[in-house]
Amino acid sequence: MKKQRLTILGSTGSVGASALDVVARHRERFEIVALAARQQTDALFRQCLEFQPKIAVLLEAAAARDLQQRLRQANLDCEVRCGIEALEAVASLPAVDTVMAAIVGVAGLRPTLAAARAGKKILLANKESLVTAGALLMDAVSASGATLLPIDSEHNAIFQVLPRGYGDPERSGVRRILLTASGGPFRSATLRQLENVTPDEACAHPNWDMGRKISVDSATMMNKGLEVIEARWLFNVRPEQIEVVIHPESVVHSLVEYIDGSVIAQLGNPDMRTPIAHALGFPERISAGVEFLDLPRIGALHFERPDRERFPCLRLAYEALAAGGTAPAALNAANEVAVASFLDGRLGFRQIPALIEAVMSDLTCRPVGGLEEVFAADRAARERANGWLRATRRTPPAAPRQALRS
Repeated sequence: MKKQRLTILGSTGSVGASALDVVARHRERFEIVALAARQQTDALFRQCLEFQPKIAVLLEAAAARDLQQRLRQANLDCEVRCGIEALEAVASLPAVDTVMAAIVGVAGLRPTLAAARAGKKILLANKESLVTAGALLMDAVSASGATLLPIDSEHNAIFQVLPRGYGDPERSGVRRILLTASGGPFRSATLRQLENVTPDEACAHPNWDMGRKISVDSATMMNKGLEVIEARWLFNVRPEQIEVVIHPESVVHSLVEYIDGSVIAQLGNPDMRTPIAHALGFPERISAGVEFLDLPRIGALHFERPDRERFPCLRLAYEALAAGGTAPAALNAANEVAVASFLDGRLGFRQIPALIEAVMSDLTCRPVGGLEEVFAADRAARERANGWLRATRRTPPAAPRQALRS
């Protein structure tokens, strides 16, 4: 069996680490060519020792120098590179078959697009690539013949239950896509309780183990809003065909409703290794090391509609999708600034959507013809968001006295 040669962008994050766990279970199938991270030298060094890639990339030069010194001391023959150009290079290496795009944030856009233009099999976990430049990325995939496989559990579930060779929702009989959401740690919290949320509480997801930024996005439901925008591009559906459903157990990962009344779902325990293994092995199935689902033990599955008043970020994402053009890029940039400010203790939890809405109402939406427009909108939104922070100088409320989780 010829080994599948991999580049993993964002290897030290939760998704990248889960991917390497699956790879370690199938060393006869996979070979790691390149690993890349932002600045996590310790974690990347350990991964290099275990998987011995030919190339390791860090975004920051100081971190790259540190890694290079440590690899030399360990007598490991691994080339160290740094910067965004290095990310683009390892994403498009002729020696690489498959690229996992798992860098969080807009920093993952350029290397993901490079992989698409090079015709790679792309395992997409960087949602910002589709949110900010969906048309550009899908056009690049189509032009090069690349294969785009979603890693988000929700989109991977939809991909699994759609007909093979899916392209046109009308010809396939698709009526609606139902994206499930756990509701995060504050599904039952009152608006008054949300005034006092701390970063640690927001990051304490009841079902999934994720990084802090994504955990906050889940708590505000912006993560689900971004996934709505992703789904529009991945599955060629209209915004009104995408519905979000709260499902606290996180067992049903998403559903597709057909015009004949059938609803088909993909179920499994909440573990990112399942969608990763599906995409790595596709079109075959490989084991993921995941505990198998025991439905009698679970007993019941529950569903409810999201509360748009409690989670205004979901509304903002739908509005950005409807506006089109640079609006989703501005939404994403404003959210990144807001979440970072909340995690740093400079912004209250309920101020996150307030900041985003202020930015969205202040910027002009423009058509996207290339990456220049995307990055210009990103910069403008960040400048406006930081200006809002300076003008308000608001202090987050004190920590709550009662638990918020249901």
